[in-house]
Amino acid sequence: MSPAEALPGASSPSVRSPGGGQTLAEKILARACGNPSVVPGQIVVGQVDLAMAHEQGAQAILPFHQMGAERVWDPERVVIAIDHWVPASTEGAATLHQMLRHFAKEQHLPHFYDIGRHGICHQILAENGWVVPGDLAVGTDSHTNMLGAMGAFAVGIGPTEYAAVLATGKIWLKVPPTLRLTADGRLGKGVYAKDLVLRLLGEVKVTGATYKAVEFDGGTIQGLSMPERFTLCNMTTEMGAKAGMVAPDERTFHYLEGIAKHSMHPVVPDRDARYEREVHVNVDDLEPQVACPYSPDNVRPLAEVAREHVRIDQAFLGSCTNARMEDLREAAAIFRGEKVAPGVRFIVSPASTRIYQECLKEGLVGVFTDGGAVFTNSSCSACFGGNMGLLSPTEVCASSSNRNFPGRMGAKEAQIYLMSPAAVALSAIRGEVADPREVL
Repeated sequence: MSPAEALPGASSPSVRSPGGGQTLAEKILARACGNPSVVPGQIVVGQVDLAMAHEQGAQAILPFHQMGAERVWDPERVVIAIDHWVPASTEGAATLHQMLRHFAKEQHLPHFYDIGRHGICHQILAENGWVVPGDLAVGTDSHTNMLGAMGAFAVGIGPTEYAAVLATGKIWLKVPPTLRLTADGRLGKGVYAKDLVLRLLGEVKVTGATYKAVEFDGGTIQGLSMPERFTLCNMTTEMGAKAGMVAPDERTFHYLEGIAKHSMHPVVPDRDARYEREVHVNVDDLEPQVACPYSPDNVRPLAEVAREHVRIDQAFLGSCTNARMEDLREAAAIFRGEKVAPGVRFIVSPASTRIYQECLKEGLVGVFTDGGAVFTNSSCSACFGGNMGLLSPTEVCASSSNRNFPGRMGAKEAQIYLMSPAAVALSAIRGEVADPREVL
């Protein structure tokens, strides 16, 4: 009996007609459910390769036991990382942390990243090789999409779904259609992967990829570093996507060399794969972009907004989107020897403890703090307004994060402008939204 037949409700295998190739998402899901091929709309039951949880995973503990489960299906395939409230900033957060610690101990889960050896959950998975090409990975956070940069199908799920995964190692999924985003050309000075994904968001919109897989391709993508690919896949969540992914290549394998936690099963899309929609951009003339309040798809050229002299009260360099070493180095290169503008708060939060330690070694912590910035421990920090950096109703923030919906960083009236780390650093210096090309 195949995995697709193991549970009621899974549809039988469906094979494409000759000449009908498979997308990257379809190939990964076909492998996960044991079928030769799958088609969009088909319901499959896939074997999960990696299951991640952060604080929201605590909400899966009760349904896990209510299902009658006694033990996690495979403790080696479960990773828990405390990242949103670090250290706990409320009694509720402390309770969630306590629940996760108790569950990890009860279930003998060896891969528990507690406070002190932690980081943002997606970064923890990336830098420790927990997700590899061909994997079906799930996590209790919507930005689990980020791990698709490994050539995996990585998807965010709710706590009840997560409880079922913990108990069985399997998940029901509807095979999504695929949206192919192709970029060619070379990014110019002061233009980054964040600008590219904002540009694409401006076209696709926040609902344009709802329950679709987003597949990035083209010469520009092939030339991007893994951290840059993480940024792209991370923000497919803001397109409404079920998953975002980049086909694995030599850069992927080099990144995972020596850290991959389990065997790879890489696949690439067929040349005759069928896509629901294709979008192509040439980045040769791409300018820095900014997402203005109150939506990630309200995208305009950064230089245009900078000419309007939009004053800011806070600058935030952090989040799972843009708080890796590349991002911090780019920002530090602009901020070195400068000062935070009067009346502006500049919060810098690295994506993991490992990145924090690298910043110490390279002297970047001093670069930021000497200029008046606050360099925090690794956590989600100000990204979601749950731990620090809350905004009042009249305040404006320049942020390297992924969302600027009303209430994302505190008051629903507060305004958030999304931009690259370099643009955030210069905005902190100028006290207003600024274009990094002015100083590069």
